[in-house]
Amino acid sequence: MLRDMDDIVKQAMAKWPNVPHCYGWLALDARGGWRMRDEAAQRADTLGDRLAHVALIGFINRNYLHDGHGNWYFQNGPQRVYVNLEATPFIARTDPQQGLVVQTGQALAEVERVVLSDAGALVFVAGEMVAQLDDRDVAQVLGMLELDGAAALDEAVMAWIDGGAGELVLPWKGKRHVVERIGSDDLQNIVGFNRRPAPAP
Repeated sequence: MLRDMDDIVKQAMAKWPNVPHCYGWLALDARGGWRMRDEAAQRADTLGDRLAHVALIGFINRNYLHDGHGNWYFQNGPQRVYVNLEATPFIARTDPQQGLVVQTGQALAEVERVVLSDAGALVFVAGEMVAQLDDRDVAQVLGMLELDGAAALDEAVMAWIDGGAGELVLPWKGKRHVVERIGSDDLQNIVGFNRRPAPAP
């Protein structure tokens, strides 16, 4: 479940309801870092500079929402600042107490689907939260996988990703999740988000 936005943001939206949306200036990288994309970063099509200001990051995290078309944005007062996604709308890290925690600080409690892309990205889906696992935690979690009831060696997982047979399962927090295989380019369409929001033509 997503958090409620700040009251000051709600008040600004009510006071200035028709502020134009902003596109291309903010990005979320594949390790959960917020990136400011100035004009040079946009021209070069790079992620931009990683934000380090703790209060600003907290403000973005509390006011991070999505529209009905799978576009994610930061509600900055009355303005929507749409977010370019390097991977998925959320990035998860493993946590000893909560299992998985995303970049906004929320726990990813009830996992509904587990997806493994052809590029080796592991993605968890819980309601409207779609979270790719931070690559620094992938080896740990992939080590839990089972293929046809037995521990899955790295070579077996790679063969499965390449189209090999068998049922790949991730035991996670008392449940056994059958892993879905998916193409990297298909991920955003199947689980419903847009990596590069753009104004309607």
